[in-house]
Amino acid sequence: MIIVTGASRGIGQAIKNSLEQDGHEVIGLATKENKKESILKADVSDYSSIKSVRTYLKKQKKEVKALINVAGIASMNLAILTPEATSRKIVETNLLGTIFTNQIFAPMIIKSGGGRIINFSTIAVKIGLEGESIYIASKAGVEGFTRSFAKEVSYFKITVNCIAPGPIKTDLLRGITEEQIQKIIDHQAFKKIFNTMDVVNTVKTLLSMESENITGQVIHIGGV
Repeated sequence: MIIVTGASRGIGQAIKNSLEQDGHEVIGLATKENKKESILKADVSDYSSIKSVRTYLKKQKKEVKALINVAGIASMNLAILTPEATSRKIVETNLLGTIFTNQIFAPMIIKSGGGRIINFSTIAVKIGLEGESIYIASKAGVEGFTRSFAKEVSYFKITVNCIAPGPIKTDLLRGITEEQIQKIIDHQAFKKIFNTMDVVNTVKTLLSMESENITGQVIHIGGV
């Protein structure tokens, strides 16, 4: 079974749907439950919430082979103008949410004999995009955590990698101006906006047996 966080919309939903079409059993996590879509309610920034999901999956005798961490939030604000509550929410969701899910679900992947963990960052970390300082800080933390955690769990045949896409056509772009999007595109090797299938295909590559020796990497869709 594969766990996908942020599975109710955007990239997470696209990944979940595509993997299911390929025949995988996928459980999605989101802030709202949808049993018809096999989505459980969970707040990734809440440790006890994620532990409850683990307890549920253990009772269902589910064998977890992969974790894909897509859940995340952004806020386009200059750092000095960002409210404390917003700063906390961004860091708690993006960074602590990634740490918590890795901590809690990795033992289940170990028990299954190994597998894959895929976390998500952003190209904005590499280019230092103006107006996203706090968001970038949270995602830079994800990248650092990914590199270190990959070494910690390598003994258990688990790979841990991070996908850092350029602009993707999802709701997340709605809060970003055309000028800001163009600044990102100008930094990329491929000067364009990407779609969710570009991410899905990268995920499938990392999930494949051919990628069993790729770990601790940050993969930029679009190139920098």
